[in-house]
Amino acid sequence: MPYDDQPAAASDVENINPPLDECGMAKAARLLEDRWTMLIIREALYGVTRFDAMQSDLHIPRTVLADRLKRLCANGILTKRDYREPGQRTRSQYVLTSPGVELAVPMIALMQWGDKNLGQNQPAVEIVDRHDEKPCRVGFINFNGEPVNVGDIQLKKSG
Repeated sequence: MPYDDQPAAASDVENINPPLDECGMAKAARLLEDRWTMLIIREALYGVTRFDAMQSDLHIPRTVLADRLKRLCANGILTKRDYREPGQRTRSQYVLTSPGVELAVPMIALMQWGDKNLGQNQPAVEIVDRHDEKPCRVGFINFNGEPVNVGDIQLKKSG
């Protein structure tokens, strides 16, 4: 039985399911690849940019972290910048690019979904407006700036 707030399909007859190589969701899934990649992006969104700090926070094997950081840089999500603490050797930090910052919306949507649906009673992180500290949530907004309920959106072929 479909959930009442399920997005409406364009038509029961028309196939709106695009080929995987044309689908933005499929492309994003290929990029995000696994939980480590998503958690590395989470770290970057939280402002953690240094390899050792990411490795310590995530308890991720160093070789896996190095591989995922390399892929995220190659795909334009992170950029590698050198820094040097006084008296130390040059090291690298990994900073979100503009496309990386844009991942905040789907990542926060996943976080809010997880907080609501996976048994956590109190979110570990609250998203608030920096100006008035009112809580924020991810949702759909039409081009007039008005909120749209998920049950009122329709999936249709573009073009």
